[in-house]
Amino acid sequence: MSAIEASGLTKVYRTYRKEGGLRGAIKGLVRRKYDEMRAADNVSFQIEEGELVGFLGPNGAGKTTVLKMLSGLLNPTGGEARVLGFVPWERRNEMKRQFALLMGQKNALWWDLPAQESLELNRAIYGIDGPRFRRVVGGLSELLEVGDKMNVMVRELSLGERMKMELISALIHEPKVLFLDEPTIGLDVVSQKRVREFLRLYNKEHRIVTMLTSHYMQDIEELCHRVIIIDHGRIFFDGPLHSIIDRFSGSKILSLTFAETAQTDFSRFGEVLEQTAVSVQLKVPRAKVTETCRELLANCNVTDINVHELPVEEVIRQLFGERTTLNHAATPQTSVAAG
Repeated sequence: MSAIEASGLTKVYRTYRKEGGLRGAIKGLVRRKYDEMRAADNVSFQIEEGELVGFLGPNGAGKTTVLKMLSGLLNPTGGEARVLGFVPWERRNEMKRQFALLMGQKNALWWDLPAQESLELNRAIYGIDGPRFRRVVGGLSELLEVGDKMNVMVRELSLGERMKMELISALIHEPKVLFLDEPTIGLDVVSQKRVREFLRLYNKEHRIVTMLTSHYMQDIEELCHRVIIIDHGRIFFDGPLHSIIDRFSGSKILSLTFAETAQTDFSRFGEVLEQTAVSVQLKVPRAKVTETCRELLANCNVTDINVHELPVEEVIRQLFGERTTLNHAATPQTSVAAG
């Protein structure tokens, strides 16, 4: 049995649409109209023990909704899910002791207490004995390099230090499943790197199932071999990260260096990304790479040539942009009426 299983998971929100004016208000008393928004639409996937999976999508795609349903914070409109064999929205204590949800934009620690006392409160909630608590917190604080900040008020910690404390709080009961929603949002580059290193090491040592959402592609590229991409509530990709480029990128980048100043108009070969007197970087359609290289080598005094893929971040940004345009053009507004 997989650690996480979702089958046809759906969440529909209904919002009342009121017509303007007195007449609209009176009509609303008799017959109300609602708009339906599918935050999650027939979402299905499986995640095995020890996997660290990136969960990607633009703002409003449905990522957080899915994580909240898998955490038991939201009841689905339809579909099924199992986390460690439990139905999440039944909120059984046995499951609560085996998973953790960390949201980068929400505070789980008490703002006006030292971090140590907030952690002690969580220890009491989870019923963790003293020796185990000290062992776990000591190990985590050492890995995250915040041992000297334990007695500092949470509100006086820097954003990076606070996020590290939030991670410790989420892991003190040694969960088997960890949901991370934007854990590095707003952090500086050094703090982001430290959090990523910690997550990689912790996942490797403890075989904890981790689902990670992030708008920072570096988080995903450094941590996740597999990604699930969701947009408008539906999953349209689930597979290895490197396959995104093979499947969705229609271009490659050619980097050329010349022995002398090149007089060629390179724009006829593709999109010029960068150019100097003795070098050029071109974005070329994938199908024309070989032909373009042959022509450039024949007509220019090339000393070095490299062919490489577009960055994953660029491919996904283009993909989301294309899908957003298509969806806005093709998706009609869904509305229902109730008597």
